Amino acid sequence: MAISKALISLMVLSLLVLVLAQAVQTNQGTSSTLPSTTPVKPMDCGGACAGRCSLSSRPNLCKRACGTCCAKCQCVPPGTSGNLEACSCYATMTTRDKKRKCP
Repeated sequence: MAISKALISLMVLSLLVLVLAQAVQTNQGTSSTLPSTTPVKPMDCGGACAGRCSLSSRPNLCKRACGTCCAKCQCVPPGTSGNLEACSCYATMTTRDKKRKCP
């Protein structure tokens, strides 16, 4: 009788240790995937900039500038012009002359 009580106690204690170990492991896994440390999924800048620059009078220049902005901001506003509120980083980038960099 004493052996079976000890065996049951040992099994319960082992189960508790396993549950705690799994909880610690799960907690460590989620702490490494915080939004601030998770790399942003790369955007298809080529396709987004092709659409953005489709009506430009200088499409190669537009695509080059758009590609630079997209690579840094990971967003391109929708449409062929305007809509800068959709991507604040894209809207605030400027050249050395304080002109808007992104088309």
